[in-house]
Amino acid sequence: MSPTPQLPLKDAQTTAVPRHLRYTWDHEWLVVDEGNATVGITAFAAAALGDVVHLRLPEVGSRVEAGESCGEIRSLTAVSDLYAPASGEVLEVNTALVGAPGVVNTAPYTVGWLFRLRVENIAGALSADAYAAHCAHTRGVRR
Repeated sequence: MSPTPQLPLKDAQTTAVPRHLRYTWDHEWLVVDEGNATVGITAFAAAALGDVVHLRLPEVGSRVEAGESCGEIRSLTAVSDLYAPASGEVLEVNTALVGAPGVVNTAPYTVGWLFRLRVENIAGALSADAYAAHCAHTRGVRR
């Protein structure tokens, strides 16, 4: 399996949308390498949630379906479903987040990744430009 994709740390600390990732309407990101995807939530989602205090991630070996809930993210002020951006078998979860779920807030595009899966189907992934426009619309900002 390929190592975790490394992105510039500045991307995790700004609202910049990394261009090489794909996105969902529900604010998850994924990057596919050799048929396997690394999945996380976007900086936009992390900021909207606030301080993440607990994660329920899919189990290794389980099957997830694109667009369906596969976990949960709890912050101090909200609980949000985690949606699978693609269908496939879960290969790995980021166990480092068990003791430090706040890493999702500080480094959502690097060490704050959530899980990896063997991709069978990606449904409706957005480009960086389309996702940035979606976030601008969600914030009420017009481009």
